[in-house]
Amino acid sequence: MPLISRRFHPLKRQTWWPRPGNGFELSELLDQADAAAPLVERHIWLIRLLDWIRRGEPVSGTQNVVRLLQQDAARRAKVVGLLAAFWRDMDVAALLADFGFAPRSSFLNEFGERLRRRALPLSPDTADLAALFNLLFDDADDAAWLLALDDATLEGLAGLWAEALALQAPGNGAHTDHSALGWREPFYDAMLYLATQVRAAGFSPAFRSRVGTRVDMDFDAGDMAIEAPAETASTDGSARQAFRQLARVIERLHELALAHAHGGTTGVPWPAALLHEAQYLRVLLDHCAEAARGLHGHLEVQGISVDLVFQIDQLCERCERIAQLLDVVLAEQPAPGLRQLVVDLVQTGQRRRSVRALFTQHYALLARKVAERSAETGEHYITRSTAEYVDMLKRAGGGGAVLAGTTFMKFVVLSIGLSPFWAGMGAGVNYAISFVIVQWLHLTVATKQPAMTAPAMAAKLANTRDDAAIESFVDEVAHLIRSQTAGIVGNLAVVAPLVLLMQGLAWFALGKPLIGEHSAHHVLETLTLLGPTVWYAAFTGVLLFVSSLIAGWVENWFVLHKLDSALRWNPHIRAWLGVARAARWATWWRANISGLAANVSLGFLLGLVPVIAGFMALPLDVRHVTLSTGQLMAALGTLGPTALHDPVFWWCAAALPVTGLLNVGVSFGLALLVALRSRSVRVKDRARLRAAIWRRVRRQPLSFLLPPRSAS
Repeated sequence: MPLISRRFHPLKRQTWWPRPGNGFELSELLDQADAAAPLVERHIWLIRLLDWIRRGEPVSGTQNVVRLLQQDAARRAKVVGLLAAFWRDMDVAALLADFGFAPRSSFLNEFGERLRRRALPLSPDTADLAALFNLLFDDADDAAWLLALDDATLEGLAGLWAEALALQAPGNGAHTDHSALGWREPFYDAMLYLATQVRAAGFSPAFRSRVGTRVDMDFDAGDMAIEAPAETASTDGSARQAFRQLARVIERLHELALAHAHGGTTGVPWPAALLHEAQYLRVLLDHCAEAARGLHGHLEVQGISVDLVFQIDQLCERCERIAQLLDVVLAEQPAPGLRQLVVDLVQTGQRRRSVRALFTQHYALLARKVAERSAETGEHYITRSTAEYVDMLKRAGGGGAVLAGTTFMKFVVLSIGLSPFWAGMGAGVNYAISFVIVQWLHLTVATKQPAMTAPAMAAKLANTRDDAAIESFVDEVAHLIRSQTAGIVGNLAVVAPLVLLMQGLAWFALGKPLIGEHSAHHVLETLTLLGPTVWYAAFTGVLLFVSSLIAGWVENWFVLHKLDSALRWNPHIRAWLGVARAARWATWWRANISGLAANVSLGFLLGLVPVIAGFMALPLDVRHVTLSTGQLMAALGTLGPTALHDPVFWWCAAALPVTGLLNVGVSFGLALLVALRSRSVRVKDRARLRAAIWRRVRRQPLSFLLPPRSAS
């Protein structure tokens, strides 16, 4: 039989052999089954057979295979011999214990493994059934047709394997140590392998350091529905015993099954001692999984570690796999359980090929925590009464005053004539310092609000099926838009006249404006609505959103590594700062780390990203509505009233509301999308939310612009 002439790909069904209708018949393929062929050629034959089945309707294709083998004894003997050789040479336990699990308990390692599987071909020249399984079942529809197989076809396939396993019995050349258990032997081996990995994970430093007394919950066999065997009874009453006893109980199960088989019976009815031990194993698995899931509550408080979340999921899935294998080996009719096991493995293989699924699953908790931490900050930016609305106007006015100075400092940095990188660095430092000053003075910049307020709104979506909850969410939308309006109006109402006033004072005191005519004309050329301002304004909204993500991630990192505790209790820091000052610093950093990260990161993003994009010839720049307004007013102060007669000036003025809308809308939309996904809000519920918002717009449009007469 010729070897493969084309490269294997793990995701695509192979088509390098003749297809039906081109002179190639199923009978010819079955006649080529050869138990004496090299390992790789036997595997190629199996892959070809499965591909033939998929060519038409897979269920009828499988039925045709079973029917042909039932009609021809010689052909059946060839196929049975090949299956016997397959079972003899393959590591079946590797499939049951390893398939679908990461070889290393690290998120990044699993990410790299999935990329490798997508980019590199797999070889059928392997004795590892876990590796070969990806080639045998590489089609997304395999699980569906396997589930659709009828009982008669399943019985026919089971008969083929039963004859193949009979060739492994003592006296037929079999050399396995525990052949009395037949096909169940690798299942017990797989359970032991899985239990060993569960135990290692349960006692790993990552679990122990975070679980602490959480794992040592009560573990009394008397509270269970059964009594633990004397040899394995808990002596310290802790759930840690569940991890310790897991492998021991599986070994006892194996011994009892062997004793039962050597007594002349290989299946049900199982002895009472074995069933008792199996029930105890199920209880242990529940306790191990529960101890691991209990870590999620710890992570919610102490910070999210993606690697630890990944390890928790892997441990729980291994416990589920052990329980599934146990159900199969104890089943009175194992065929349905075996079929479901294969289907689950096929579906697991499909999921493990997806890089997106990995990120979706294991970054969901981090995204939720980032959203929740942003929500805590975002609550301060939402006004719900007239007094809060007026206060927002005042704080936004103060932020506009600070950014007026930022506007002129930007022109100073550009006038120095630095290289592009250092000019961008200077602009970033200027922005970052300004934003931090705004934070310290408890002022506000309108465009920083959306990325923080969106998670705060998503926090209201605990129950999207309740009409009252949806109306409450619509109220929050109205509050938010009103707050955004107040923030932008406050910023622009101060920055515009203040910049003009500073220009007027410069004309009066110095006889010239603070910026030259060349810079003023450059402002009019770049800010016009007729240019790429719309694209740049939307991109600035993306940067505003990214800064909020950075803020949430930094705060999570700060909490995860217990840096506030280190600042408070580290002996060297306490000796250097003093006990009281160290405590104050720890409290201050814990309260302000998110805001500092957001402001500093936003400043450097606005300053450096355009420079880096320009180096790579990417059409990217920033347009911030408040800073753009300040620049336009600075240009007007230089050019004088004659600029008001220039249409270019009014095209720049027309670009300001568009810039503000895109800054706010893009940032808010992205933040809300992350917040909704982190809370698993369904698409249908999102449609209900949109409908409720539009209903409020039609009935009470002014509620989105003006504050209520009194606090609600």
